[in-house]
Amino acid sequence: MKAPNPWLNYLQNSGVRYSHSIHPPAETALETAAAERVPAHEIAKCVVYFCETGFGMTVVPADEFVDIVELARVLGVNYIRLATETEIAELFPDCELGAMPPFGNIYNMPVVVDRDVADRRFMAFPIGTHRDVVRLAFEDYERLVRPLVAGVVMAGVAYA
Repeated sequence: MKAPNPWLNYLQNSGVRYSHSIHPPAETALETAAAERVPAHEIAKCVVYFCETGFGMTVVPADEFVDIVELARVLGVNYIRLATETEIAELFPDCELGAMPPFGNIYNMPVVVDRDVADRRFMAFPIGTHRDVVRLAFEDYERLVRPLVAGVVMAGVAYA
């Protein structure tokens, strides 16, 4: 049986075990965590950037900020900025704005995952809509995406 969300089909076709939940619409990663009734640190969010080599994504806990200077250092680039909402909408036309799953591999984008996310046995994230969340083993995610793992969150700065 085909899953109603094409991203769930992708996970099924990739042989990944996952759980899927649906909650009332939540626009931000922090709202998603609240809707899922989990600490914000347990929800991963995608932050899309643009640098001299093109677009990419980094995956960090929902309650953290990306350290853009550290991300540039990790990537070995001199120029980096966050993608605009217009660019994100164009890059991910099959997703609601801000609800793209962390599958940069599908979009030919490099992915950097923060160590806080990689150090957890499981990860949870929005998967294409502001209502759908999946949880899966980080090991399975790593096998699918082959991300670079590095510390890219701002030290000592988080959402209150």
